Amino acid sequence: MSTTTPASIPEVTHHRATLDGTELHYVSAGDTGTPVLLVHGFPESWWAFHKVIPLLAAEHRVIAVDLPGFGDSGTRPGDYTSSTFAESLRRLITHLDLGAVHLTGQDIGGTPTFRLAAQHPELLRSYTAIEAALPGFGLEQFADVARGGSWHVGFLGAPGIPELLLVGHEREFLTGFALPAMNGTPGAVTDVDVDELTRVYSRPDGLRGTTGIYGSMLTEGDEIRRLAAEHRLTMPVLAVDAGSGPFTSRTMHAVATDVTTATIDGIGHLVALEAPDALAETLLAFYRRLDA
Repeated sequence: MSTTTPASIPEVTHHRATLDGTELHYVSAGDTGTPVLLVHGFPESWWAFHKVIPLLAAEHRVIAVDLPGFGDSGTRPGDYTSSTFAESLRRLITHLDLGAVHLTGQDIGGTPTFRLAAQHPELLRSYTAIEAALPGFGLEQFADVARGGSWHVGFLGAPGIPELLLVGHEREFLTGFALPAMNGTPGAVTDVDVDELTRVYSRPDGLRGTTGIYGSMLTEGDEIRRLAAEHRLTMPVLAVDAGSGPFTSRTMHAVATDVTTATIDGIGHLVALEAPDALAETLLAFYRRLDA
Protein backbone atom coordinates (compact mmCIF):
# COMPACT_ATOMS: atom_id res chain seq x y z
CA MET A 1 0.00 0.00 0.00
CA SER A 2 1.22 3.50 -0.85
CA THR A 3 2.32 5.68 2.08
CA THR A 4 2.70 8.86 0.04
CA THR A 5 1.58 12.02 1.83
CA PRO A 6 -1.75 13.27 0.44
CA ALA A 7 -1.33 15.94 -2.21
CA SER A 8 -2.91 19.34 -1.77
CA ILE A 9 -2.73 22.96 -2.91
CA PRO A 10 -2.65 26.06 -0.69
CA GLU A 11 -5.92 27.40 -2.04
CA VAL A 12 -8.14 24.58 -0.71
CA THR A 13 -9.40 23.46 2.68
CA HIS A 14 -10.05 19.75 3.26
CA HIS A 15 -13.25 18.51 4.87
CA ARG A 16 -15.03 15.29 5.79
CA ALA A 17 -18.74 14.72 6.22
CA THR A 18 -20.59 11.52 7.05
CA LEU A 19 -23.99 11.62 5.34
CA ASP A 20 -26.39 8.74 5.95
CA GLY A 21 -23.44 6.47 6.71
CA THR A 22 -21.34 7.51 3.69
CA GLU A 23 -18.10 9.31 4.54
CA LEU A 24 -17.24 11.93 1.93
CA HIS A 25 -14.00 13.83 1.58
CA TYR A 26 -14.15 17.12 -0.28
CA VAL A 27 -12.19 20.33 -0.65
CA SER A 28 -13.44 23.89 -0.78
CA ALA A 29 -12.04 27.15 -2.11
CA GLY A 30 -13.38 30.66 -2.56
CA ASP A 31 -15.98 32.31 -0.37
CA THR A 32 -17.93 34.55 -2.75
CA GLY A 33 -20.00 34.04 -5.86
CA THR A 34 -22.37 31.27 -6.84
CA PRO A 35 -21.43 27.72 -5.80
CA VAL A 36 -19.73 25.28 -8.17
CA LEU A 37 -19.64 21.53 -7.46
CA LEU A 38 -16.95 19.60 -9.35
CA VAL A 39 -17.24 15.80 -9.78
CA HIS A 40 -14.30 13.80 -11.11
CA GLY A 41 -14.07 10.71 -13.32
CA PHE A 42 -11.63 7.80 -13.59
CA PRO A 43 -8.75 7.35 -12.90
CA GLU A 44 -9.24 10.45 -10.81
CA SER A 45 -10.22 12.04 -7.51
CA TRP A 46 -10.83 15.68 -6.53
CA TRP A 47 -7.17 16.15 -7.46
CA ALA A 48 -8.13 16.05 -11.16
CA PHE A 49 -9.34 19.65 -10.71
CA HIS A 50 -6.44 20.99 -8.65
CA LYS A 51 -5.27 23.30 -11.46
CA VAL A 52 -8.81 24.51 -12.21
CA ILE A 53 -10.06 25.17 -8.67
CA PRO A 54 -8.00 28.34 -7.99
CA LEU A 55 -9.10 29.82 -11.33
CA LEU A 56 -12.79 29.21 -10.59
CA ALA A 57 -12.46 30.27 -6.96
CA ALA A 58 -11.58 33.81 -8.02
CA GLU A 59 -15.28 34.23 -8.84
CA HIS A 60 -17.08 31.33 -7.15
CA ARG A 61 -17.39 29.23 -4.05
CA VAL A 62 -15.93 25.92 -5.29
CA ILE A 63 -16.43 22.42 -3.90
CA ALA A 64 -14.62 19.40 -5.37
CA VAL A 65 -15.68 16.05 -3.93
CA ASP A 66 -14.25 12.55 -3.88
CA LEU A 67 -17.06 10.25 -4.94
CA PRO A 68 -17.82 7.39 -2.51
CA GLY A 69 -15.07 4.78 -2.73
CA PHE A 70 -12.73 7.21 -4.54
CA GLY A 71 -9.96 9.49 -3.32
CA ASP A 72 -10.14 9.83 0.45
CA SER A 73 -13.87 9.16 0.76
CA GLY A 74 -15.05 6.10 2.65
CA THR A 75 -14.83 2.56 1.27
CA ARG A 76 -17.07 0.65 3.67
CA PRO A 77 -19.13 -2.24 2.18
CA GLY A 78 -22.26 -1.11 0.39
CA ASP A 79 -23.69 -0.16 -2.97
CA TYR A 80 -21.41 1.93 -5.19
CA THR A 81 -23.54 2.85 -8.18
CA SER A 82 -24.35 5.97 -10.14
CA SER A 83 -27.66 6.10 -8.27
CA THR A 84 -26.10 6.00 -4.80
CA PHE A 85 -23.44 8.49 -5.94
CA ALA A 86 -26.17 10.89 -7.09
CA GLU A 87 -27.84 10.60 -3.71
CA SER A 88 -24.53 11.32 -1.95
CA LEU A 89 -24.11 14.45 -4.07
CA ARG A 90 -27.65 15.55 -3.22
CA ARG A 91 -26.97 15.06 0.48
CA LEU A 92 -23.71 17.02 0.23
CA ILE A 93 -25.41 20.00 -1.44
CA THR A 94 -28.07 19.96 1.27
CA HIS A 95 -25.56 19.45 4.10
CA LEU A 96 -23.51 22.44 2.97
CA ASP A 97 -26.64 24.54 2.40
CA LEU A 98 -25.27 25.53 -0.99
CA GLY A 99 -28.59 26.28 -2.63
CA ALA A 100 -28.61 25.77 -6.39
CA VAL A 101 -25.16 24.91 -7.78
CA HIS A 102 -23.35 24.94 -11.07
CA LEU A 103 -22.93 21.15 -11.24
CA THR A 104 -19.99 19.89 -13.29
CA GLY A 105 -19.26 16.22 -14.01
CA GLN A 106 -16.25 14.82 -15.87
CA ASP A 107 -15.96 11.38 -17.53
CA ILE A 108 -17.80 8.72 -15.46
CA GLY A 109 -18.84 11.52 -13.12
CA GLY A 110 -21.31 12.34 -15.87
CA THR A 111 -23.73 9.55 -15.00
CA PRO A 112 -24.33 10.37 -11.31
CA THR A 113 -24.40 14.10 -12.06
CA PHE A 114 -26.92 13.57 -14.87
CA ARG A 115 -29.08 11.56 -12.47
CA LEU A 116 -28.96 14.40 -9.95
CA ALA A 117 -29.82 16.97 -12.60
CA ALA A 118 -32.77 14.92 -13.86
CA GLN A 119 -34.17 14.02 -10.45
CA HIS A 120 -33.44 17.25 -8.54
CA PRO A 121 -33.37 20.15 -11.01
CA GLU A 122 -34.18 22.55 -8.17
CA LEU A 123 -30.64 22.00 -6.86
CA LEU A 124 -28.98 23.18 -10.07
CA ARG A 125 -28.22 26.55 -11.60
CA SER A 126 -26.62 24.76 -14.52
CA TYR A 127 -25.20 21.41 -15.55
CA THR A 128 -21.89 20.85 -17.31
CA ALA A 129 -20.74 17.53 -18.77
CA ILE A 130 -17.05 17.20 -19.67
CA GLU A 131 -16.01 14.27 -21.90
CA ALA A 132 -18.96 12.31 -20.51
CA ALA A 133 -21.09 9.59 -22.07
CA LEU A 134 -24.28 8.12 -20.59
CA PRO A 135 -25.49 4.52 -20.40
CA GLY A 136 -28.15 4.02 -23.02
CA PHE A 137 -26.82 6.92 -25.07
CA GLY A 138 -23.57 5.52 -26.41
CA LEU A 139 -21.48 4.64 -23.38
CA GLU A 140 -21.85 0.96 -24.20
CA GLN A 141 -19.93 1.44 -27.44
CA PHE A 142 -16.86 2.41 -25.41
CA ALA A 143 -16.97 -1.07 -23.85
CA ASP A 144 -17.37 -2.87 -27.20
CA VAL A 145 -13.83 -3.95 -28.05
CA ALA A 146 -15.03 -5.49 -31.32
CA ARG A 147 -15.99 -2.01 -32.53
CA GLY A 148 -13.04 0.00 -31.27
CA GLY A 149 -14.04 0.30 -27.63
CA SER A 150 -11.65 -0.02 -24.70
CA TRP A 151 -11.20 -3.25 -22.76
CA HIS A 152 -10.89 -1.43 -19.44
CA VAL A 153 -14.59 -0.51 -19.28
CA GLY A 154 -15.81 -4.10 -19.08
CA PHE A 155 -12.76 -5.15 -17.06
CA LEU A 156 -13.36 -2.58 -14.32
CA GLY A 157 -17.02 -3.56 -14.12
CA ALA A 158 -16.39 -7.30 -13.86
CA PRO A 159 -17.16 -8.36 -10.24
CA GLY A 160 -14.00 -9.31 -8.34
CA ILE A 161 -11.64 -9.22 -11.31
CA PRO A 162 -10.06 -5.76 -10.87
CA GLU A 163 -9.35 -6.47 -7.19
CA LEU A 164 -7.82 -9.83 -8.10
CA LEU A 165 -5.49 -8.39 -10.72
CA LEU A 166 -4.83 -4.75 -9.80
CA VAL A 167 -4.28 -4.73 -6.04
CA GLY A 168 -0.56 -4.17 -5.54
CA HIS A 169 -0.19 -3.09 -9.17
CA GLU A 170 -2.08 0.21 -9.09
CA ARG A 171 0.89 2.34 -10.19
CA GLU A 172 1.69 -0.01 -13.05
CA PHE A 173 -1.92 0.11 -14.24
CA LEU A 174 -2.01 3.90 -14.05
CA THR A 175 1.35 4.53 -15.72
CA GLY A 176 1.32 1.58 -18.10
CA PHE A 177 -2.21 1.98 -19.41
CA ALA A 178 -4.82 4.30 -17.93
CA LEU A 179 -3.06 7.65 -17.89
CA PRO A 180 -1.11 7.28 -21.17
CA ALA A 181 -4.24 6.04 -22.95
CA MET A 182 -6.28 9.06 -21.84
CA ASN A 183 -3.69 11.84 -21.81
CA GLY A 184 -2.96 13.61 -25.08
CA THR A 185 -0.74 16.39 -23.75
CA PRO A 186 2.95 15.67 -23.03
CA GLY A 187 3.85 16.74 -19.52
CA ALA A 188 0.27 17.31 -18.38
CA VAL A 189 0.36 14.36 -15.97
CA THR A 190 3.20 14.86 -13.50
CA ASP A 191 4.95 12.59 -11.03
CA VAL A 192 2.93 14.30 -8.27
CA ASP A 193 -0.28 13.36 -10.08
CA VAL A 194 0.84 9.75 -10.43
CA ASP A 195 1.87 9.56 -6.78
CA GLU A 196 -1.45 10.98 -5.57
CA LEU A 197 -3.61 8.76 -7.76
CA THR A 198 -1.53 5.72 -6.84
CA ARG A 199 -1.95 6.60 -3.16
CA VAL A 200 -5.73 6.77 -3.24
CA TYR A 201 -6.30 3.76 -5.48
CA SER A 202 -3.88 1.73 -3.33
CA ARG A 203 -5.90 2.26 -0.14
CA PRO A 204 -7.60 -0.83 1.33
CA ASP A 205 -10.68 -1.32 -0.86
CA GLY A 206 -9.49 1.65 -2.90
CA LEU A 207 -11.04 0.20 -6.07
CA ARG A 208 -14.50 -0.19 -4.54
CA GLY A 209 -15.94 2.98 -6.03
CA THR A 210 -14.42 2.26 -9.44
CA THR A 211 -15.68 -1.29 -9.77
CA GLY A 212 -19.08 -0.34 -8.40
CA ILE A 213 -19.82 2.49 -10.78
CA TYR A 214 -18.40 0.74 -13.85
CA GLY A 215 -20.51 -2.28 -13.04
CA SER A 216 -23.64 -0.16 -12.66
CA MET A 217 -23.04 1.81 -15.83
CA LEU A 218 -22.89 -1.36 -17.91
CA THR A 219 -26.37 -2.43 -16.75
CA GLU A 220 -28.40 0.78 -16.41
CA GLY A 221 -28.89 1.89 -20.02
CA ASP A 222 -32.63 1.24 -20.04
CA GLU A 223 -33.07 3.07 -16.73
CA ILE A 224 -31.12 6.13 -17.90
CA ARG A 225 -33.13 6.28 -21.13
CA ARG A 226 -36.37 6.19 -19.13
CA LEU A 227 -35.07 8.87 -16.78
CA ALA A 228 -34.10 11.08 -19.71
CA ALA A 229 -37.49 10.59 -21.35
CA GLU A 230 -39.42 11.39 -18.19
CA HIS A 231 -37.17 14.18 -16.90
CA ARG A 232 -35.59 15.91 -19.87
CA LEU A 233 -33.12 18.50 -18.59
CA THR A 234 -34.43 22.03 -18.89
CA MET A 235 -31.72 23.94 -16.98
CA PRO A 236 -28.85 25.45 -19.03
CA VAL A 237 -26.42 22.69 -20.03
CA LEU A 238 -22.81 23.02 -21.21
CA ALA A 239 -21.26 20.10 -23.11
CA VAL A 240 -17.46 20.15 -23.31
CA ASP A 241 -15.85 17.89 -25.90
CA ALA A 242 -12.12 17.25 -26.24
CA GLY A 243 -9.97 14.37 -27.45
CA SER A 244 -12.71 11.78 -27.60
CA GLY A 245 -14.73 13.59 -30.26
CA PRO A 246 -18.25 15.08 -30.14
CA PHE A 247 -19.95 12.36 -28.09
CA THR A 248 -20.60 14.63 -25.08
CA SER A 249 -22.42 17.25 -27.14
CA ARG A 250 -24.40 14.57 -29.01
CA THR A 251 -25.40 12.98 -25.72
CA MET A 252 -26.45 16.23 -24.08
CA HIS A 253 -28.54 17.25 -27.10
CA ALA A 254 -30.36 13.92 -26.70
CA VAL A 255 -31.25 14.52 -23.03
CA ALA A 256 -31.48 18.31 -22.62
CA THR A 257 -33.30 21.25 -24.18
CA ASP A 258 -30.94 24.21 -23.62
CA VAL A 259 -27.45 23.06 -24.63
CA THR A 260 -24.33 25.14 -25.19
CA THR A 261 -21.38 23.29 -26.73
CA ALA A 262 -17.66 23.88 -26.47
CA THR A 263 -14.67 22.01 -27.87
CA ILE A 264 -11.15 22.12 -26.47
CA ASP A 265 -8.94 20.99 -29.33
CA GLY A 266 -5.50 19.45 -29.30
CA ILE A 267 -5.79 17.46 -26.07
CA GLY A 268 -6.83 14.02 -24.90
CA HIS A 269 -9.53 12.95 -22.45
CA LEU A 270 -8.16 14.35 -19.15
CA VAL A 271 -9.44 17.86 -19.76
CA ALA A 272 -8.96 19.37 -16.29
CA LEU A 273 -5.34 18.20 -16.11
CA GLU A 274 -4.44 18.84 -19.74
CA ALA A 275 -6.10 22.20 -20.38
CA PRO A 276 -6.99 23.81 -17.04
CA ASP A 277 -6.83 27.39 -18.32
CA ALA A 278 -9.03 26.70 -21.34
CA LEU A 279 -11.48 24.67 -19.28
CA ALA A 280 -11.69 27.28 -16.53
CA GLU A 281 -12.33 30.09 -18.99
CA THR A 282 -14.99 28.00 -20.76
CA LEU A 283 -16.73 27.32 -17.45
CA LEU A 284 -16.41 30.89 -16.19
CA ALA A 285 -17.85 32.33 -19.39
CA PHE A 286 -20.82 29.97 -19.12
CA TYR A 287 -21.38 30.73 -15.44
CA ARG A 288 -21.02 34.51 -15.97
CA ARG A 289 -23.72 34.53 -18.61
CA LEU A 290 -26.12 32.69 -16.32
CA ASP A 291 -25.29 34.64 -13.18
CA ALA A 292 -25.51 38.07 -14.83
